[in-house]
Amino acid sequence: MALFAILALFAGHPCLWAQAVRDSAAHDQLPLKRVVILTSGLAYYEHSGTINGAVSFGFPFRTDAVNDALKSLVINDSSSANPSVSYQSEQTLRQTLRSLKIDLSDNPDLPVILSRLKGAEVEIAAPSPVSGRIMGIEQQSVPVPPFGASNEPWLLLNTNQGLKRFNLKEINSISFKDSSIEQDLNRALDLIAASRNLLSRELLVKLPGSGSRNVSISYVIPSPVWKVSYRLDLGANKPLFQGWAIVDNDSDTDWSNVELSLVAGRPASFVQNLYPPYYVFRPVLPLSIAGTAAAASHDQGYAPPQNSSAAELLYVMPSLAMDYEGRSSSELYEEKSFSAARSRAPESVAGGAVSTAAGSEAGGQFEFTIKTPVNLDRRMSAMLPLVESAIGARKLDIFTGGKHPRLGAELTNTSGMKLPAGPVTVYDGGVYAGDALLEFWNENEKRFISFGEDLSVTAVTSDTNTRTVSSVTVSGGVMTINRSLAYIKTYTFKNAGAVSRQLVVEHAKTSQANLVSPKADEETASGYRFSMTLSANSEAVLAVNEQRPLSETIRLLSLNTDTFLSYSANQEIPARVREALQKAVDLKRASDAADIAVKELETQRSRLASDQERIRRNLEAAGNQTQQGQEYLRRLVDMDSQIDALSPALEKANNDAKAAKAAWEKYLNNLAL
Repeated sequence: MALFAILALFAGHPCLWAQAVRDSAAHDQLPLKRVVILTSGLAYYEHSGTINGAVSFGFPFRTDAVNDALKSLVINDSSSANPSVSYQSEQTLRQTLRSLKIDLSDNPDLPVILSRLKGAEVEIAAPSPVSGRIMGIEQQSVPVPPFGASNEPWLLLNTNQGLKRFNLKEINSISFKDSSIEQDLNRALDLIAASRNLLSRELLVKLPGSGSRNVSISYVIPSPVWKVSYRLDLGANKPLFQGWAIVDNDSDTDWSNVELSLVAGRPASFVQNLYPPYYVFRPVLPLSIAGTAAAASHDQGYAPPQNSSAAELLYVMPSLAMDYEGRSSSELYEEKSFSAARSRAPESVAGGAVSTAAGSEAGGQFEFTIKTPVNLDRRMSAMLPLVESAIGARKLDIFTGGKHPRLGAELTNTSGMKLPAGPVTVYDGGVYAGDALLEFWNENEKRFISFGEDLSVTAVTSDTNTRTVSSVTVSGGVMTINRSLAYIKTYTFKNAGAVSRQLVVEHAKTSQANLVSPKADEETASGYRFSMTLSANSEAVLAVNEQRPLSETIRLLSLNTDTFLSYSANQEIPARVREALQKAVDLKRASDAADIAVKELETQRSRLASDQERIRRNLEAAGNQTQQGQEYLRRLVDMDSQIDALSPALEKANNDAKAAKAAWEKYLNNLAL
């Protein structure tokens, strides 16, 4: 099915617009039969009926809907092999008017029109008939007593009797001898008339088939989303649930006995700019007939591999055009009929619901089909019954925070339908009780709603946090302390009313914590629900305990003595672990003492070596033959004896330090508790 601009069709077929006018009565043979409104802001329209022979249909669309109509239009006509759709483009009206022999694009007056047709042969009645060719328009001053004179246009004609002038005010009629000018004039007027409504564009669908047959044309265009509102009567013996759909017909078509379906879901949808002409930039290249050829070199050629010959490539490529059923693109092209798939609604609804609408699955969404045909004039809105059913309902209070719990109810969807989200007006005992919100509601699903505050019940909450050691393990020189961080939230409720109440407490989950007590009646993605009964004129307390595990890992070999002492004295740590840590402290102290002894001996030896160096400098200055020099020599010998005496003591101290450290490390590495 090819799409052609309507102005291009006018240029090729002068009588096409007249044919469209003649066939406008055929539009009545293809009335609107079905409308599907989606919550995604779109609506599906389907026209169907019986036609005979070749016909054309004009479908008006708002300019903001043309893109969607061009993207989604589907024609189902088994007899038309080449249906076509034409329309007036957004940018070509002025260009087409300029291309005609009579240019009306700038809304010219008669003198301008005639001056543009210089040379055309006309016949005028002024008042007797005169024929001639237009020479032009002259402005001539004409006396207008008592005001003076004014300039008036005069037509200058070349007639058989020579050049003649005629005042346009005195010419009764003008006709063109060239029939093509008359045709262009009519075409220009038709185009201007068709474009008068700047907010609407018409798609002309032409079906060139023959014989009597059933056809359908469907499309998807933007539409206001349909809404839903519910009513709930909690005071009835069996709580009654009623739903109404609110729809808007903002199209330019009246709905008369239309099958209306309402779809709830979120399909992917987008707008593509198909309506305005789109031009691709092309570079301008210099002429190839001038200049000289540039020098070039060429690589050495080689024969291609045998398994990549052109013949094999041509053999492989057609297989890419096969669809999932094995049919080639040429076979698919031979199919002359195509239609949009859709699902039909069942004839009845389970669960005792009043059959005002039927529900069914539709392409991953849920579809409601109104049982009776709908009549709704263009630009009008209506409320249509969607569901009416007795449902399961239990009155209760719901506490989510604040000073008072909320009045609410637990509802069970026994309507046999999946119901979209919407507001709920709640009545109790024939009196308005409040408004609630309801999210998308699956069949047989339980759902809470709340519609006010229960001022007879007050609530007080308090929070406490505690941290305790649950276990301590030691292995491979690593001590792991497992703690438990407890979050305790206490709810105190006081019922000052004369009747008892069923209360559901919705407790928000604490991040990374587990519920310890009490056991929850229900769990949601973000919280726990606890049910309790509030007796009349009484108080009730609920304490929710959640615990979050914490783990601390300590490498014992990296601890200093003071840190060891702090852990060994921590009363949260079990006694046997503290005793083992105390022994490790003793070994650590012995290792530290041995290290100190080594450092003291090394310090003593370093001091002696430093003194020796100082005495040697003094000896060089005094000379070894002087009395002072002899004293320096004696002191050097004495210091050498002291250094020699320190060497075995330092070696023993180093060995003792290594042994003490090894004993401490061995103890910790082998400690397992």
